[in-house]
Amino acid sequence: MAEEAQDGGAIEAENGGATKEATPATVVFTAVKPQLFVDAPKANDAVLFYKAAFGAEEVTRVNHPKRKAEQDIPLILSVELKLGSVSFLVSDLTDEDSAAPVKTASAGCVFCLETEDVEAAVTKAVSAGAVSVSVGEIAEGDAAAACCGGRVGKLNDPYGNVWMICSPVKKC
Repeated sequence: MAEEAQDGGAIEAENGGATKEATPATVVFTAVKPQLFVDAPKANDAVLFYKAAFGAEEVTRVNHPKRKAEQDIPLILSVELKLGSVSFLVSDLTDEDSAAPVKTASAGCVFCLETEDVEAAVTKAVSAGAVSVSVGEIAEGDAAAACCGGRVGKLNDPYGNVWMICSPVKKC
């Protein structure tokens, strides 16, 4: 029986499983939020469509801070919509937005994963084969608010998808 346990442990380690000496941190995600980018300034139209077509409920809205509503069409950093128990984000994509995780609306889906331990989650994803977009950098503040709470790590998975590992939005 002890021999079976040893063999099972060897097989687990061989298949990428953790050994007792190198147990990775447990990371618990609280949500997956796809983020849909549309060519600016169409995000508001998209939000209206999702409300009308699917009964989506608007949860939060963050307008672009560099645009004044009286001067230009306000651009949307993100609108969180809820469909049933699932939330997703809709954002304007502009040529001038160098911080956007995608550069074209056709590639416009970003998956936002929420966790309390952003650093551990990014480290775990990178060790599994993801590539950090901003190596060694976890963003904080206004740029992070477009997707999530306060802290954001950006990753590309091996299949071309963009992931943002975020801390949860703090309730006011």
